[in-house]
Amino acid sequence: MLAAGPDMAAPSAALRQRRAAAAGGSGAPETPGRAAGPESAGGGVGPPLSPGTFWLTRIVLLRAVALLYLVAFLVAYHQNKQLIGEKGLLPCKLYLQNVKKYFKGKINLDALSYAPTIIWFLDWSDMDSILDYISMLGLVISAFILITGCANMVLMAVLWILYLSLVNVGQICKYSPFHFSAGWESQLLETGFLGMFLCPLWTLSRLPRSTPPSSIVIWGFRWLIFRIMLGAGLIKIRGDHCWRDLTCMNYHYETQPVPNPIAYFMHRSPGWFHQFETLFNHFIELVVPFFIFMGRRMCMVHGVLQILFQVLLIISGNLSFLNWLTIVPSIACFDDRSLAFLFSSGRGGVKERVLQLQGSSEKPPVGLGCHIRRVVNISFGLLIAYLSVPVVINLLSSRQVMNTSFNPLRIVNTYGAFGSITKERTEVILQGTSSPDPNDPAAVWQEFDFKCKPGDLWRRPCFISPYHYRLDWLMWFAAFQTYEQNEWIIHLAGKLLAQEEEALSLIATNPFADRDPPRWIRGEHFKYKFSQPGGTHAAQGKWWIRKRIGPYFPPVNLQGLRKFYEDRNWLYPERD
Repeated sequence: MLAAGPDMAAPSAALRQRRAAAAGGSGAPETPGRAAGPESAGGGVGPPLSPGTFWLTRIVLLRAVALLYLVAFLVAYHQNKQLIGEKGLLPCKLYLQNVKKYFKGKINLDALSYAPTIIWFLDWSDMDSILDYISMLGLVISAFILITGCANMVLMAVLWILYLSLVNVGQICKYSPFHFSAGWESQLLETGFLGMFLCPLWTLSRLPRSTPPSSIVIWGFRWLIFRIMLGAGLIKIRGDHCWRDLTCMNYHYETQPVPNPIAYFMHRSPGWFHQFETLFNHFIELVVPFFIFMGRRMCMVHGVLQILFQVLLIISGNLSFLNWLTIVPSIACFDDRSLAFLFSSGRGGVKERVLQLQGSSEKPPVGLGCHIRRVVNISFGLLIAYLSVPVVINLLSSRQVMNTSFNPLRIVNTYGAFGSITKERTEVILQGTSSPDPNDPAAVWQEFDFKCKPGDLWRRPCFISPYHYRLDWLMWFAAFQTYEQNEWIIHLAGKLLAQEEEALSLIATNPFADRDPPRWIRGEHFKYKFSQPGGTHAAQGKWWIRKRIGPYFPPVNLQGLRKFYEDRNWLYPERD
């Protein structure tokens, strides 16, 4: 562990000599009460920080983790009630009741292990308020850490427990991930767990001098980014053949879950450029991760390349906060010297205080707390190593699975993305009509548009990352499956028939606003393609062109759905 001096306000003789040398002096003692060297002018460039310490790295890491928690809790606050609340598409209260029933009506260790969440111990009479309070508390704590750069193990543990509690009641549909089961949820939990061990137990300080960042924890972050990238690369090579024949990028921009306007133009890049993109992807995911183990400079090269790669992905698609989150462990590739440019060189600033810590020749007395901290760090390292065994086996397996947790707390997980690429984009379009007969050829069907997913041919694709519309993402999964595999979509249809306010808040355009609710709703299946820039359709203002495939689910009305709701113990929606 790194040792910090006991008095940060009193620079050591070694530090004074470094400052004098940087100012062109001969190493003479400083004038008492005045800092020698460029800092004395206020804001100049001081002597460089030494490599190999991670005081500034910790500040950047904690703020980055806090930012991602902030976004995640913001998404949860805005969408939880509609998705898993009392009137949600998959109510979490019903889910917990079913789990409790399965374990013989008891909240025992088996139930807690199956669905670890603090909601077990709260009053379920107002589940919407519980979900709101969890999200708001998470927002407040993460905002505090983001603004101040200060955190301790207690605050980071609270954030982790709060988000774990939401993730584990998000549920999983029979065939597709729903709400909180995507890979970035486990990745945020693993990243947040690592963040806990960056901090002192109680002290709230950006530079807690008695608790220097542990190299074990820094390597925990590096191990995380290594597994994320290598797992993503291996799942591609072992998966869709288009990754091997370098054609996947011919389809990716158009068929990704929620394209943005940049993807519209990137899709029309020449074939050789798409091949280069695919090769570059393989280089970043299969070769660059090993740079971590090749010394300080190559580790920094790894960090730069991974961050630039994630920025490219952010620019070209709306993949929630996944790519933002993947940047976080890459920060651990940089030490204080390499991150010093992010901090002011003014007197009394963080950079100067780190310089004092590095230059101090005095070591603090080793007390019981230091020994406990050392034991905690070593235990943390052993835990990560133990939980990594099945993850490494999975990486080496020809039957590799991605985005899977081998433990209920999601501490060490497997990752991967786009192991297979859809070659055509299909969309489910929900339509409603006021006609009493849905089979009447004269019936007028009007479409419900979602917040961000393709629908209206004239609507420009959105920029939304790092924010995330969960329902839009799930509609992408539903489009290449069946409604029987996604029963929640029929639940959504019933709520739109009743014009429930909660469900309508997930929708961008309600064609039945300020008028009678629709009598029937149906799902139509379409094939979507980007229009050709400069072509006929683009000249008409269309970003998309589409062709009908057929019905996705038949017309349904509210009365006809009553038994469907009763069989699943869902609340029957009542029209206002």
